[in-house]
Amino acid sequence: MSVALVTGASRGGGKGIALVLGEHAMTVYVTGRSVRGEPTTLGRPGTIDDTADEVTARGGEGIAVRCDHTDDSQVEALFGRIQHEHGRLDLLVNNAWSGYELPLYYETPFWEMEWRHWDLMFHGGLRAMFASMLPHGVTFYEVVKNATNKLTEQMADDLRPHGWRASPCRPAGCGSSGWTCRRSRWRRTESPEFPGRGIAALAADPRVMEKSGRVFTTPELAREYGFTDVDGKQQSAFWDEHWAARDQTAD
Repeated sequence: MSVALVTGASRGGGKGIALVLGEHAMTVYVTGRSVRGEPTTLGRPGTIDDTADEVTARGGEGIAVRCDHTDDSQVEALFGRIQHEHGRLDLLVNNAWSGYELPLYYETPFWEMEWRHWDLMFHGGLRAMFASMLPHGVTFYEVVKNATNKLTEQMADDLRPHGWRASPCRPAGCGSSGWTCRRSRWRRTESPEFPGRGIAALAADPRVMEKSGRVFTTPELAREYGFTDVDGKQQSAFWDEHWAARDQTAD
């Protein structure tokens, strides 16, 4: 029998997924903060005990484990238990989330948001998923960079009616001296002034509002506006195939 873990399975999508896995005769660990006989999260109906019982009724084996996925020690104990009881985990469904407490989510501009909602969604959502997957440093970096781009996009939507624009300028690898070590090889990067020239060009563009919310790279801006880095080049050696292909597609 395959062993699965569905986090955040007291109700909603997590519960639905767990029940279907039960129909496929899986052993399904279901986790969450809501347990039978105690107040549930925000008073909502449904507990992990209810879900586990329904998983078993559908032909699987439902196992309820109370776990707050914002608590690393509880997460570690959960995986330790699964390892002890079954010696493996065949399927992990990272569904746990926090942040539904946010009222009027789509109607609230970012400057009126309370920081506690940020903490709820990032700590109880994104970080909780990270904790279950034990990611490495590159994963952290890429997630944060992409989150920054998406943040700018959303800010641009809120700012546009007020005549303000937001456009991220992404350097293609920038070091304080213009050089960086990548995969044990020293390679030339952009100088710290290259993105500055890109930002200055954007600021001077009378049609800059048309670019609000889009992500730009410095070599991309250099070609459009005709500026160069301090060494007279418009593209650095650090510019890898992935970004070069993306840039060409955008053209």
